[in-house]
Amino acid sequence: MAAAPDRQKALDAALAQIDKQFGKGSVMRLGDEVRAPIEVIPTGSIALDVALGIGGLPRGRVVEIYGPESSGKTTVALHAVANAQRLGGIAAFIDAEHALDPEYAAKLGVDTDALLVSQPDTGEQALEIMDMLIGSGSLDVIVIDSVAALVPRAEIEGDMGDSHVGLQARLMSQALRKITGRLSQTKTTAIFINQLREKIGVFFGSPETTTGGKALKFYASIRIDVRRIQTLKEGADSVGNRTKAKIVKNKMAPPFKIAEFDIIYGQGISREGGIIDMGVEHGLIKKSGSWFTYDGDQLGQGMENSRRFLRDNPELAAELERLIKEKLGVGVKPAASEGEAAPKLKAVDGSRRRRGGGSGFPSGGPDQDTEGSGSGLSPDAEPDPASVARAIVLRQLTSSPKSRLQLSRKLAERNVPEDVAEAVLDRFEEVRLVDDAEFADMWVRSRAQSRRLAKGALRRELAEKGIDAETAANALEQLSDEAEEHAARELVERKLRNAGEFSDRAERDKTMRRLASMLARKGYQPSQAFRIVGDVLDAARTDQDL
Repeated sequence: MAAAPDRQKALDAALAQIDKQFGKGSVMRLGDEVRAPIEVIPTGSIALDVALGIGGLPRGRVVEIYGPESSGKTTVALHAVANAQRLGGIAAFIDAEHALDPEYAAKLGVDTDALLVSQPDTGEQALEIMDMLIGSGSLDVIVIDSVAALVPRAEIEGDMGDSHVGLQARLMSQALRKITGRLSQTKTTAIFINQLREKIGVFFGSPETTTGGKALKFYASIRIDVRRIQTLKEGADSVGNRTKAKIVKNKMAPPFKIAEFDIIYGQGISREGGIIDMGVEHGLIKKSGSWFTYDGDQLGQGMENSRRFLRDNPELAAELERLIKEKLGVGVKPAASEGEAAPKLKAVDGSRRRRGGGSGFPSGGPDQDTEGSGSGLSPDAEPDPASVARAIVLRQLTSSPKSRLQLSRKLAERNVPEDVAEAVLDRFEEVRLVDDAEFADMWVRSRAQSRRLAKGALRRELAEKGIDAETAANALEQLSDEAEEHAARELVERKLRNAGEFSDRAERDKTMRRLASMLARKGYQPSQAFRIVGDVLDAARTDQDL
């Protein structure tokens, strides 16, 4: 039934007000435009990509991978990280278990130099870091390994045997409520790795359950149960595992599909083995005895030789992977293999652009629109300056805190256009990843404690790093005159411990000038420096006389 004219006018007025207040596209009709294809990150296993029904892990969603110990959970997640990086994206790994092996990750294709890694002390710290990184709008995938290791602060600071019922579940529920919307807006995939526990007193059905409460089960768009089902051997030696992955939950395609693939020790998921298995299953590769043949050409005798042949011929492997996905209706381009050119994320004027076009900050947080065609991946596009700038800033902040001026200088050294650099730094300030006030407070605390610097020297250092006078003054308020003088006395006393006794006044005066010069270099006023040194020398002589 058609809406009455007055009702339609009221609705149009409401929609116009919503667009004005919250931004264009906050409310839309599903029929207004064709929905874009789902953006995905390939898992590294063609069988798993097909079982997921969309060709990989969906961008902007929560994914949970769980299973018994040593079943391949982290391996699957690291392959997704490697594929995201090959597509020109930025990845982060929250290593709550403190067990990430960089060498193994590199063997799976992860660019460990570019990977952002955090090893938090508490669950709250881990999830806060995760929230801030997602809020930056710069990440493509973030992995949390594992949920079971996200221990609440109260449990860590408490005594053994204390009861902390429900703390972790409440922590996960609060975090997921905050990040789910941001993940969708920034097109970031969050992969939670989880462990299994057994419920006591279950007589019917499976007693297995995952840690972290029910919130993750609810918010996850994809849940994958990963199990090791067989040990692969060459002769008497074990070379890997046959792994089964069941799609327990899938909001993007029909669930309960099962994929099997091989994980080779030290190499990860056998992409080529998966292509051969799927090719034989769907009639693209013929198997006669132990020989595998494609289009009249022999790939090799036996699975290992055929794998090696495809590994040495990546173009053929890519062609087979494409044909398999096309036949099964999974229309996603495969990740680039070693030796192939990696496709890049589309430039800023392509699929994702900040409203108004002024910032040059694609996928930049909660005020983003999604425009254009679809997947956001373009094999031919070069990284835009804003993407380069975000990557530089994230790497700089990962190594150590920095002021805005320091980051601006780094971007200038890398020839990032000034307007793009300013727009990116503005966005990082909005999400508080760049904060000169916090940087100044941290700098004063650190330098005053480790270098015993006085306010004068600290003020000069802050000015060199672009901190304005008012912000510097506020940061220096935490350093009292008494603490400053106490630090100077301790420093002078430590220097005098090995000086021995003074034979005459000339030797004493020489020592006084040397120590006072040292304090002056650390920012103390000359009169203050000579007074402190004199007091310490007098106290030392009195002790010697006694």
